[in-house]
Amino acid sequence: MKSAVPRALRNARRIFPRASSTRSSSLSSLPRLGNNRLSGTTTLTSQHRNFSATTGLRDIDEDKDRKWSTPLAKQLAAAIELTGPIPLASFMRMCLTSDIGGYYTGAIEKDRDQFGLKGDFVTSPEISQVFGELIGVWFLTEWLAQGRQSRGVELIEVGPGRGTLMDDVLRTIQSFPAMANSIDAIYMVEASPELRMAQKNLLCGEDAPMTESKVGYHSVCKYNALPIVWTETIKSIPTAPQKMPFIVAHEFFDALPIHAFELVSIPASKSEAPSSTDNSSPSSKTTTPTLQWREMLVSPTPPGSTHESLKTPATQSRETPPPDFQLTRATSSTRHSLYLPESSPRFRALKSTVGPGALLEVCPDASLYASDFAARIGGSPQHPKPKPSGAALILDYGPGDGTIPTNSLRGIRKHRRVSPFAEPGLTDLSVDVDFAGIAESATKASEGVEVHGPVAQGDFLELMGIRERAEVLAKRAVKEEKGRAVEKAWRRLVDRGPGGMGKVYQALAILPENGGRRRPVGFGGDVVQ
Repeated sequence: MKSAVPRALRNARRIFPRASSTRSSSLSSLPRLGNNRLSGTTTLTSQHRNFSATTGLRDIDEDKDRKWSTPLAKQLAAAIELTGPIPLASFMRMCLTSDIGGYYTGAIEKDRDQFGLKGDFVTSPEISQVFGELIGVWFLTEWLAQGRQSRGVELIEVGPGRGTLMDDVLRTIQSFPAMANSIDAIYMVEASPELRMAQKNLLCGEDAPMTESKVGYHSVCKYNALPIVWTETIKSIPTAPQKMPFIVAHEFFDALPIHAFELVSIPASKSEAPSSTDNSSPSSKTTTPTLQWREMLVSPTPPGSTHESLKTPATQSRETPPPDFQLTRATSSTRHSLYLPESSPRFRALKSTVGPGALLEVCPDASLYASDFAARIGGSPQHPKPKPSGAALILDYGPGDGTIPTNSLRGIRKHRRVSPFAEPGLTDLSVDVDFAGIAESATKASEGVEVHGPVAQGDFLELMGIRERAEVLAKRAVKEEKGRAVEKAWRRLVDRGPGGMGKVYQALAILPENGGRRRPVGFGGDVVQ
């Protein structure tokens, strides 16, 4: 989603191009995950729930002149007043991608930048250029192992941020002309107009024109004059059986909206009506107690709420305004609670292995993206592919042992933990990634793929040769402090201490099915020439 370096990668001077600069980041800045995966998350315990049957609507009625923390908060409150409490997934989607003050797509602050020391968090490509270079080398090793296709290669990145990762990948691949010349196009899946422009300026140049078509936005890359296409969804990228897609998703899945549920015991002979936000038919009366899933919904906090009255956890900063919203538990079934917890054997097993009180997070969008990746690589009934080819590399944070994530919603603002329900649109939201769910969706979508990992990021990067490459950069540094910064940066990426990036971030690979005969580099395999 590794303690030795493949022999063919040990000579870092041959593998990597000569970089014109090094990149480092203050070790005090907060990565998107932070120092502890579970600290600062929203815990679904009774002290954080509002079980009122009125589901918060009365609060809005009583305070129509309430001052909301952001324009998006006001819009969300108005929508909830009309429809009732909304699923957590709807809240996350609006907070991150709304046209009106969405975190990525509707910035309400001038010259806003979510990334880096001046933003809210830092990501691995911003910490060290070596991270992106190693992703480029990983794609190279897969291209070599799969027969060195001379044309039809596509590079696809979902959630490209400022374009730093793709820039490092492309610069690295330029050192291998045969692969560089096999690339037909680069696709960037990006919903934010501001980030699209930042990516274009970095990858193409500020003076490079950008044109629009039915597919998306187009420009020409500074590397080999390759065409770059920006699309808002991966579905807009054409599929063709002769193409060899190399896909990277770095800190992308953690930003996809989730539905959250709790398993409750329903007394015998109790008839329930569906939620006011759902059109599902009521369940029948039962003669014995039953276990049913209830969805966690978002509703406004009571007017006049404070951090103290809402019991904001000590792990979250209280320097923000009090949260505008809170989680409430649905009093009856919703269409999501009737379907999503039954969509996987792993989820269904919770009724017998955990019982009442079990918590569950489900990300339908993650399943859709994993299925799309798999279909592009291995083919599908809708898009047959006689010879599977390509690869996808997913790097994100979440449990690597198959555990289903729970209580993982977190908010980050200006490198601090904050409530995910405070200042909607200004607060970054993220969750733990269900890597086992991604693997399940990928193999279900295509018989032509297999999945490797997840493995800890620290193991993956060390197997890829991060130590050797960083040593080369440090020796080239003109100033001693630059060399020390290079060393600190790579060590941060592989840190396996509590909450360290090398431990909590995972790497997972989707490859053409080969019966497990070949493991990819970074996952226990070696370079195939």
